[in-house]
Amino acid sequence: MERRFPAEDEERLWSLLEAAWAPLGAEVGHARWALANRAAGDDAGGRPPFTVVEEALDDFLSNLRFISEKVPSDELTRLDRVVEAKLYDLDRADLHGVVGGSDDGFLYARGFVVALGRDFYAAVADDPKTAVRDAWCERMCYFFAHLYHRRHGDFPGTGSAISRESFSNAAGWRDS
Repeated sequence: MERRFPAEDEERLWSLLEAAWAPLGAEVGHARWALANRAAGDDAGGRPPFTVVEEALDDFLSNLRFISEKVPSDELTRLDRVVEAKLYDLDRADLHGVVGGSDDGFLYARGFVVALGRDFYAAVADDPKTAVRDAWCERMCYFFAHLYHRRHGDFPGTGSAISRESFSNAAGWRDS
């Protein structure tokens, strides 16, 4: 996957996501770890990790919004560019074969992958069977763009010439 942004912008994204997950406690942290490190389709003991994470998503997004309120507008644009690229890179037939979904549903499934952070993203990018069917996080897909919009009344231009929308990554669908 070609890098379309500075490495420090990607590091900032993963750092903000971790900071938003951190206050949610050990059970949520373990569930995220279990999802990123499981054999495809396996659940850890106790409550299924997906259930724990799904129940924590709203609190995660609230934490992320609170943390991001102080982020300067130019940085919101850069963060949106990273999210856009991560969603684009996951726009692949092999992942769609695991999570399914319509145009919007597949976008929201990729939003879930990004929202869970670097480890889960890397696991799914490496092996799409690690993804979770019916797991969505719509708000992550445009999170930083919406914060920018609230401040300025318009959406940031990422300047990337790519789209986060489903089925737009021709290379990801080449063999399908």
